[in-house]
Amino acid sequence: MLEFYKKEKLLIKKLSTPAKVQDYLNAIPFNFEKSGETLKSPLFTMRQKNAHCFEGALLGAHILSQHGFTPYLLHLKATKGDYDHVIVPFKIGKFWGALSKTNHAVLRYREPVYKNIRELAMSYFHEYFLSYGSHSGQKTLRQYSALLNLNTFEKGWETLEGDLWGIDEELDKIKHYNILPARPAGGQNNKIRKLRKADKIEIKAGKLTEWNLRSRA
Repeated sequence: MLEFYKKEKLLIKKLSTPAKVQDYLNAIPFNFEKSGETLKSPLFTMRQKNAHCFEGALLGAHILSQHGFTPYLLHLKATKGDYDHVIVPFKIGKFWGALSKTNHAVLRYREPVYKNIRELAMSYFHEYFLSYGSHSGQKTLRQYSALLNLNTFEKGWETLEGDLWGIDEELDKIKHYNILPARPAGGQNNKIRKLRKADKIEIKAGKLTEWNLRSRA
């Protein structure tokens, strides 16, 4: 079984708070999956020095687990035509916050000020919108998942050489909760239809990116 190098273990030890872990995730170049889809283990994300949102979530959850936090994942599910997102909920005292690896100006870190998981998930609703195309400004977040505890997986996923598609499958299968009422059979969901689009200034901000395809990764 592969193991983290001593210098990697020392780095993980230094990243002792969610804020420090978030700063580290922000500093890792974004993985644009130029050679095909990946879902690297935390070990290989650290060594290859790139991560998309899910890989960043796996790495962040593992690092937090080394400091007494339960390694949770939360799936934010969007409508067809937009991308889903994966975050790392953490609890400090009675309140929830979240780590988030993203390439955009929105859908980022959340301070631990939310009373429950629904509150935390809903904090992403208004900034979860399309920034391009004919549906630009349309709000797209529709569901959030129950918490997936990575401790339920066989030990060794953190250093696996290969993609962690099994975790992806479990996160997809876990119970999800509707943010808006489900669409009536054969009818139209008026609440969704009446959602106001994001403002032009918000859409402009949504187009800001931290990394581009030419970034070293």
